[in-house]
Amino acid sequence: MFKLSVPLHSDIGTSDLNLPSDFVLQILDFPLHVTLSPMQTLTRDQVRQVDRLAIEELGIPGVVLMENAGREVAMAVLDTLEADLQVFAGDARVAVLCGGGNNGGDGYVVARHLANQGVNVTAWAAVDPATLTGDAAIQAAIADKMGLIEPMHTTEQLLGAQERLLEAHVLVDALLGTGFHGKVRPHIAQVIEIANQCKERGAMIVAVDVPSGLDCDTGEPAHAVVLADVTVTFVAPKRGFAHPQAELYVGRLIVGDIGAPPGLIRKVIAGGI
Repeated sequence: MFKLSVPLHSDIGTSDLNLPSDFVLQILDFPLHVTLSPMQTLTRDQVRQVDRLAIEELGIPGVVLMENAGREVAMAVLDTLEADLQVFAGDARVAVLCGGGNNGGDGYVVARHLANQGVNVTAWAAVDPATLTGDAAIQAAIADKMGLIEPMHTTEQLLGAQERLLEAHVLVDALLGTGFHGKVRPHIAQVIEIANQCKERGAMIVAVDVPSGLDCDTGEPAHAVVLADVTVTFVAPKRGFAHPQAELYVGRLIVGDIGAPPGLIRKVIAGGI
């Protein structure tokens, strides 16, 4: 069964959630926010529409949306460390696996916020940060100036990083986002394989928005998929998460707030754009 986490003091009840019957509501006492009631699933195109409307109609800069997303994931990582692993921030080792695009940009935000909380964190760049553009490039540049980034975008670098990855308490999967479909590129597939090996050794994996290698619309896995313990998805659950086999990859589902107003989200779901 899926577990959907909402704030302890939220006014959203189980009868308000328009979700498949195999979702289970789990109430948690930490400040993650649900922005939509009743809760509904979104497709990848609807997610893009929410982002576009937030930027174009409301004037929320994309970098602010990315900042909010990364902060929500960082909070979930801290909770995972303390509640699930009984490891406090100052003693924790976290590896953030950063791909390209906005998912990778979210990862660099996660690394910065964790570093600010005293966590021993490294942002492992599975895609060369020099190739990033827009908001992701901004966030990578900040993380680089903080000394948080280690390169992992060649096979040699990946093999050199493997021992340190195996020492992490938590790995953050910021490799592939909602735009992914089809086949995972060979290098990213290697990173996913190592991440799953780390999980077999006792680490926990927190996925950013969607586990890498999982199609967020269909719930179909690619040949390489991250086996997340926790997935922090943004705005609302993704359509593919309702697929029965998606549970193996999604783990516990947390819905994070990126600052998009509920009315805008309802507008997208209703098709009124």
